[in-house]
Amino acid sequence: MGKKLFGRRDLILLAVFLLIGGAALLFQLARPAAAGGVAEVSVDGELVAALPLSEDGEMVIEGYGGGENTLVIRDGEADIVAATCPDGVCVRHRPVSREGESIICLPNRVVVTIRGGKEAAVDGVA
Repeated sequence: MGKKLFGRRDLILLAVFLLIGGAALLFQLARPAAAGGVAEVSVDGELVAALPLSEDGEMVIEGYGGGENTLVIRDGEADIVAATCPDGVCVRHRPVSREGESIICLPNRVVVTIRGGKEAAVDGVA
């Protein structure tokens, strides 16, 4: 007789992992946008700007080694729409709007991180 590919325990373990993954995805999607938050822009670890998400605008960020990234704030979201880096991962990243989310451009050493909003007050961070 042949050996079964999946046993009962394997299927139970797979179901548990799928439930945990589904719950984590729902939690991520249910997080509220950072109302009153700011997009903190840093280059090579140094904070260069803090732009409110409530005000639409555009900023050209001078990155490390002369590289440039174009950051657009629109409808409460921060998005890098253009960059001189060779890979363009930061440009393909979806816009960010929730506490703690980031867009990172490694070649230009640019990091855009969302701070503030409702979740920051709940965390009790001073």
